[in-house]
Amino acid sequence: MKFELWQIDKTKDKNLALAIDKLLARLQPLHPLSLKTIKGGANKGLSPQQIKERQGQTILDLLQPADYLILLDEKGTLSDSRSFARKIERWRDMPTKRGVFLIGGAYGFSPTLYKRAQQKLSLSPMTFTHQLIRLIFMEQIYRAFTIIHNLPYHNE
Repeated sequence: MKFELWQIDKTKDKNLALAIDKLLARLQPLHPLSLKTIKGGANKGLSPQQIKERQGQTILDLLQPADYLILLDEKGTLSDSRSFARKIERWRDMPTKRGVFLIGGAYGFSPTLYKRAQQKLSLSPMTFTHQLIRLIFMEQIYRAFTIIHNLPYHNE
């Protein structure tokens, strides 16, 4: 399975963006991952619910029917790094062509995205900005593949 990480709008903090790019480059030899930025659109005057619905529809329009959608969501399942690596291995070996990890916008996901998702992952019971979670999750994906490939990074 090919993995993609989708995010709403660009990472605004240049230092976060640089750190994400660095981890993405380090990950490529282990398992290719592409990063896709989805424009959140003009949301002026819209309620949070309307913004979630609009972003949800945009994402649904971009998904293929066979895509395996994994939401990064506070209501998702918690995993330690080793069990997350085992999940990644199982997903990687599935016959589905594309696995999409989705980081939502500031207001989260629409009900239609929750229905469409096959998995929901939580990185912590704490709340982080959707901008910061990008770096945290990228580091966890990199860590998972170093575990899968028996590299020493996880023990650092």
